[in-house]
Amino acid sequence: MTEKDEGAVGRALSDPHMRLMRTYAAQCGYLRPRAAELGIGQGQPKILVFVAAHGPVSQREIADFFELDPAAVSRSLDALERAGLVACAPGRDRRSKSVTVTERGLETARAWELVCDDEREAMLAGFAPEERETFMGYLERARANLRSAAARERAEGGER
Repeated sequence: MTEKDEGAVGRALSDPHMRLMRTYAAQCGYLRPRAAELGIGQGQPKILVFVAAHGPVSQREIADFFELDPAAVSRSLDALERAGLVACAPGRDRRSKSVTVTERGLETARAWELVCDDEREAMLAGFAPEERETFMGYLERARANLRSAAARERAEGGER
């Protein structure tokens, strides 16, 4: 890369961040209508599947796993509970309630897993099995690298 390239505006349009963001947008475009068919909204499927796989769980466990704001998790849980997909038992406070999946929620989580199977095949069409495994490893390494960098910045007091 030349000095001119380094100062050029627009190079971020093809960097890893933008490629991930565009892939995520395409993924949402594919998944959102399928989630709506199942009666679940944006952000809810992953929480429902987590509860189905790990329940009973607390709101904090969900927030920590997905690196989400507990208030956002609470809103999703409220909607999932209203839809009859999860049941929440009171705890010491709102964040400590115990969340379990209902039978209807388990059926919906299983249906969502099938949607995700289709999405994975669509996304990775043309990838050889070893390329799929390598790609998944790259994504996990990139996530770990970003988490480490953020932790270093926090430790150095340089959070941006």
